[in-house]
Amino acid sequence: MWGPFQGFQGILRLLEIIFSALPFIVVMFRGRMVSPWGVWCEFVWVFCITVPVVLIVMEAKMWHILLAVFLPDWADLTCGLTVLCTVTISSATIIFTAVFVCLSCISNILCFIFSLVATVVFLIDAVKQKKTSPNGYLSSRRGSLRTAEAFVACIILTAATDHFVNGEWAFHPFGMTCSIIVFAVCLLATVVIMVLNLLKLLQCLLSFGLSTMELVFNIVAVLLYLLAVILWPVFGYKRHGYNSYVCEKCSYADLNTVTTGAIVNLVLYIVDLCLSFKSR
Repeated sequence: MWGPFQGFQGILRLLEIIFSALPFIVVMFRGRMVSPWGVWCEFVWVFCITVPVVLIVMEAKMWHILLAVFLPDWADLTCGLTVLCTVTISSATIIFTAVFVCLSCISNILCFIFSLVATVVFLIDAVKQKKTSPNGYLSSRRGSLRTAEAFVACIILTAATDHFVNGEWAFHPFGMTCSIIVFAVCLLATVVIMVLNLLKLLQCLLSFGLSTMELVFNIVAVLLYLLAVILWPVFGYKRHGYNSYVCEKCSYADLNTVTTGAIVNLVLYIVDLCLSFKSR
């Protein structure tokens, strides 16, 4: 290979770009995605194209050295982003297969195969980078928890959107609306905290209060998610019969996905809260 694609790492990134782009191209030629699950898959494929492209350009131009002022550990960032790509594209592959693939859908089967190959390549890359044991926030237990919380919240919001898109838009019970607000607010706050922990300059400015801010947020997040775990099933399943949903089975699948995801994130935030207390 040549240029930025020299060596095993460069070949892996080239393969990541190619096999993430192929399913997106096939879907684009097939027609516009309307389903929120389809939009999620498209977003993931674009994200998994963008990340290796940006990493290749930054390293080829040596711009990542200039970012050392802001980013404490470039290896940690690349490893964290690669792991995130692995998790997200795995979810896109599984979701696309479950929702769209059938024996007669040749283009969808091709999308699944390309996405599966991309998943394997990202997994190899992630394992390879993890072996170097990068030291940094994204590679730490706290960073991994935050990444998992954000990822699960994205799946929850996609399932909730799919529930309302395929159902009756006027069917917005108060409890379900409050739950969606909780998921969105906690996701935004989680991403902000991750950015604050990644940027060295902001760490210096907020070092006196960052741990306290995280502790307070974790307490609030646990309480809010506990509320959402109660409200979403109560309002969702109780009034389900009044919802003119196109696909009854899909409706329960979306409701179950949101409920399960909310419980998982509640557990993650509780673990994060325990670590916050332990670190003080």
